Amino acid sequence: MDEEILSKKLPIKNKMFFFDLKSNPNGVYLKITEKVGGNKDFIIIPDSGIIEFRDMINEIIESQGIS
Repeated sequence: MDEEILSKKLPIKNKMFFFDLKSNPNGVYLKITEKVGGNKDFIIIPDSGIIEFRDMINEIIESQGIS
């Protein structure tokens, strides 16, 4: 079973986002789940890509002047 390291949730409009940092025998990963009504979708980001994922989001924010 995967071990939970850290878990946070973020409500935005009619959606709930869950950010779960977990580990298993294969390593550490970030699971981002989007829940809308009864539907859930998620992505898994291995720890080796978390910084690049963050940097890409920051690049998009900065390039579009989002504040």
